[in-house]
Amino acid sequence: MNPAIDWHHRAQHLIGSGKIESQAFTNGRYVAARSGSTFDCISPIDGKVITAIAACDQLDVDDAVASARNSFERGEWCNAAPSHRKKILLKFAELIEAHTEELALLETLDMGKPIRYSLNVDLPAVVKCIRWYAEAIDKLYGEVAPTSQDVLATITREPTGVIGIIVPWNFPLLMAAWKFAPALAAGNSIVIKPSEKSSLTALRVAQLSSEAGLPDGVFNVVPGLGHIAGKALALHMEVDCIAFTGSTVTGKLMMQYAGQSNLKRVWLECGGKSAHIVMPDSVANDADLDEVARAVAAAIYFNQGEMCSAGSRLLVHESVHDRLLERIAYHSKHYQPADPLNINTHLGAMVDQAQVNTVMSYIQSGKEQGATLKFGGERVMQSSNGLYVAPTLFTAVKPDMRIAQEEIFGPVLSAIAVKNEVEAVTVANEVIYGLAAGIWTRDINLAHRMSRALRAGVVYVNCYDDDDITVPFGGYKQSGFGRDKSLHAFDKYTEMKTVWTRFR
Repeated sequence: MNPAIDWHHRAQHLIGSGKIESQAFTNGRYVAARSGSTFDCISPIDGKVITAIAACDQLDVDDAVASARNSFERGEWCNAAPSHRKKILLKFAELIEAHTEELALLETLDMGKPIRYSLNVDLPAVVKCIRWYAEAIDKLYGEVAPTSQDVLATITREPTGVIGIIVPWNFPLLMAAWKFAPALAAGNSIVIKPSEKSSLTALRVAQLSSEAGLPDGVFNVVPGLGHIAGKALALHMEVDCIAFTGSTVTGKLMMQYAGQSNLKRVWLECGGKSAHIVMPDSVANDADLDEVARAVAAAIYFNQGEMCSAGSRLLVHESVHDRLLERIAYHSKHYQPADPLNINTHLGAMVDQAQVNTVMSYIQSGKEQGATLKFGGERVMQSSNGLYVAPTLFTAVKPDMRIAQEEIFGPVLSAIAVKNEVEAVTVANEVIYGLAAGIWTRDINLAHRMSRALRAGVVYVNCYDDDDITVPFGGYKQSGFGRDKSLHAFDKYTEMKTVWTRFR
């Protein structure tokens, strides 16, 4: 972290330079939308227009998919030796790393997260992700089945073809990398539809992919509105697979579109309402209490609460409930909204006005349904023309309240007192989602029982949101299916083929 960088000066220079990429990237070059239409990219930091982005529609998606299909059929990438694909992807990661500061600034300007996290969390994770999948390419082997002596049965993986990647706005480049890195490593050609709320980094790295040596047509980006460009991509007959991260409502549409078109594979990572459970033995002294409170605050207030895995429901044993909430209130001060371009800021702006309205409507709902607002619950820094919501905590929350059942996607924590292990697990599982959960306890037997009983794809024990590219990420129930990260991600982007040969 370089505290000497004047990020405001950098931002003014970048925006004033007119060099922010804003057009679609198809067949190795930037192109305007065929209609000439654009939409404004507005920074949530101060409400100012950053640039005008190409508003792609069906014709532009057709062009991008045709580009991807042609590149796949030519075989320059899918038939390239694994060692060659590895070399290109490692170069791609190297170029992204060299442009870390530029990309981090674009990310912060575009969706409002603090520059400290764009710079030191998101971009390093993107680079690591691409490098990891690049290194995995030439270490994956096929199989030979144990058949009779006169038969050879081989099981191999082949690239699926054209992959449509639709990504959200909360971690724009990282969520894209979790998908495009294994998809490219497997030999596919891709078309990315970034969120219209945060398109800038996907458009910029498209050029870097070309510089790294990816053949024209392998890496395409079509910005545009979800219900137009995203729908066109999901319905396209020449797209073999859709990899989607976003809301559960839109995820259901992805499955409908697959059925209405070519029965393409659909992989979904959708919403969450994750339970963060604190058992009494985990806070035996003040140091323990402080550790847990700090982790609970980070689990909901990091990234403005705009995280599908956020620990948005605090299920805390009644014997430690009051003490823990007091410490959470103390640690929430660490996450007071401030200028995202200040390197010391930990909580930035909400992505847009619509998301602010959504969060404030849930806060109002919590009040109306009888929850107690302990702190927060208001917009702040409105004189900046930016979009900032204070970290918020509700107590006396009942499990059936909207703020305890529905994904808010903002810095709002709902605290629910529980009497014992059974009640904690029951309440945790009584939502439509199953993405993540957390348990704090020193009892390894209790931790084992609860982690097995929780219906969630990721269960954290004595931590929350710890992360490594080597472990899969994904959910149960209406949080979706399929897994990002780890070698399991290759299951989404490859076809399994059996070749059965009988000797004559």
